[in-house]
Amino acid sequence: MSTLTTSTVNRPTTRGQNEPVPEGPMPARSEQTTSSAWANLNLQRASTNELILFTTQLSIMLASGVVLSDALDAISEQTKPSPFKMIIREVAERIKNGDSFSVSLMAYPRAFNPMFISMVKASEVSGQTSEMLEVLNDYLTFEAETRKQVKAALLYPFIMILMAIGATGTLMFFVLPRFMRIYDARGAALPKLTLMLVNFSKLLGNLEAMTTILTVVILAATGMYFWSRTILGRRIIDGVKLRAPVFGTMFADTLVTRSMRIMATMINTGVNLLDAIEVTRNLCQNYYFQKLWAITDEKIRAGYQLSDSIILSPHSRLIAPGIIQMLRAGEKSGRLGHVCDKISILYAKKLQSSIKSATALIEPVMIIIMGIIIGTIAIALLMPVFRISSVIAH
Repeated sequence: MSTLTTSTVNRPTTRGQNEPVPEGPMPARSEQTTSSAWANLNLQRASTNELILFTTQLSIMLASGVVLSDALDAISEQTKPSPFKMIIREVAERIKNGDSFSVSLMAYPRAFNPMFISMVKASEVSGQTSEMLEVLNDYLTFEAETRKQVKAALLYPFIMILMAIGATGTLMFFVLPRFMRIYDARGAALPKLTLMLVNFSKLLGNLEAMTTILTVVILAATGMYFWSRTILGRRIIDGVKLRAPVFGTMFADTLVTRSMRIMATMINTGVNLLDAIEVTRNLCQNYYFQKLWAITDEKIRAGYQLSDSIILSPHSRLIAPGIIQMLRAGEKSGRLGHVCDKISILYAKKLQSSIKSATALIEPVMIIIMGIIIGTIAIALLMPVFRISSVIAH
């Protein structure tokens, strides 16, 4: 019998004869109500590291024969105080009350995404919860590594920009004022480039002007944020991401890798293809890929194969023809999940190559940009230095 069907676990008690025994399970509600941050557990998110540790521990315990509710209790005791610790306890109590594992997880949709819940539901039918959790743990680890690689590629230009801002600020606020005092004392005229730099420096030091500029920037950023949540905003921003030089290939490879990895993981654990595509669509987080999988879903429901459905989609260009051919071969051989897994591995390697190419190209570009900015400021400062002797002599 699967551990997922286990209900309330009876434990010995040491109560007195006249002491009333409360009906039902006894969740630790007191801890939950001690913090306002834990008031709405169904709105709390779980980090990837928390989910990876949770699936690893639960998989090992279930494989060792521990009952699901007892395993969850043990994991919650080992978890440091956090909203996720309380979520684990609540899930355990729901299972003791007779709910299934998947139904218990549905109460916390922000902690457990649709893919997680769908795979748990499939394992309840097959009775292979431990195996499913191992597969799910592999996927979560893969996603964490992919996300880390992409962030590392984007971190380098961000650091270079901060360095450029720091160098520019040092020249503007510490070096430039020294030259200004000399020229003001001698009544000398500054070169035009230096004068432009001085005026810009004065603007940065003007409290009222900077307050107005910052207010406009904050309002514009707020407007951009809400606009990016609209359909038009998502179409434009996601389109720019996919078409951007250098980074466009990296974003596209990330989404293809994620799509194939999700489908492989879910199909191999017994989830039907339509549910796998629906979860893939929800987790892609890109307008064009979501439209691709939505139309693919419609075509499959109309009787088409997966490969043909992708071809009939207006956004089929997002999936390389070679991938479609591999999917068609997997459909014919009945090993679609295995083929999706191979494609995800192939594109994971392609993604690593894209990240390396992006990093290699970003470095000289950022050096050139920093050189132009700092070089312009340096020239603006050195131009009056070339005439400093004549100014002092005069």
